[in-house]
Amino acid sequence: MIGSPILTQMPKVGRSLERRTARELIADKLMVLVATNMLRPGDVLPGERELANVLHVSRETVRGAIQTLAARGVVEVSQGSRTRVGNIDLSHLTVTIASPSAIDSYDIEDVHAARLHIELKVVGDAAENIDEETLGKLGALLDAQKLCSDDAMRFLICDREFHVAIYRACGNPLLSDFVTDLYTYMMDHRRSAMSRPGAIDASYKDHSDIVAALRRRDRAAVVAAFHHHLIRIYETTKTLLANEEASGGKPKQKAPAGQG
Repeated sequence: MIGSPILTQMPKVGRSLERRTARELIADKLMVLVATNMLRPGDVLPGERELANVLHVSRETVRGAIQTLAARGVVEVSQGSRTRVGNIDLSHLTVTIASPSAIDSYDIEDVHAARLHIELKVVGDAAENIDEETLGKLGALLDAQKLCSDDAMRFLICDREFHVAIYRACGNPLLSDFVTDLYTYMMDHRRSAMSRPGAIDASYKDHSDIVAALRRRDRAAVVAAFHHHLIRIYETTKTLLANEEASGGKPKQKAPAGQG
């Protein structure tokens, strides 16, 4: 498992991946989940077996990664209780090219337009370049998603692995890193959206359609399935932002040109 290309091509978190151990790579993956608000302070982490299955590594690797994060104060490990996310702000971290706070400073319409313009090209290329190993990983992630029931946090951990695996299959690391940054947009709102009744089932159906098209290497079908998925993400995120503004919360503002 340690030699998996999916594992070795995870987000860089601002550092080179050369000659780094598997536990360091998984520690960085978990830090990304915290930095993008997919995991929040106080959240109880899934068990070692579940994380090992989703992240495609051994339980020993996961255990070592958690020990690394505990030493950094990212998670809290207590004897006889589950590991929890610590009260720490990692929004300054570079996920791939930019930090989550930089991506979130852009207007939702601009981010959605960018995803439609670039991400559909990336997943179309992935349809033509994807290998059997990645298809196998996607199938395993679908199985894991099916078991998430109504747990938005667990689903989104699988969801990120699912999307990044497809992006990496396009064959262009720069483009895949860029669309991964776009994927992290408003992740705190995405988690709220996925907590709504029926949201996980709908997203799972989208993912199943995407994988079926990828297995056929059908570029047009993959692009169509992803387009449907992106529209769903856009509409649910926009609704949550509008509700937040109506209830007196501050909506995100568009960044000035050249910023973000």
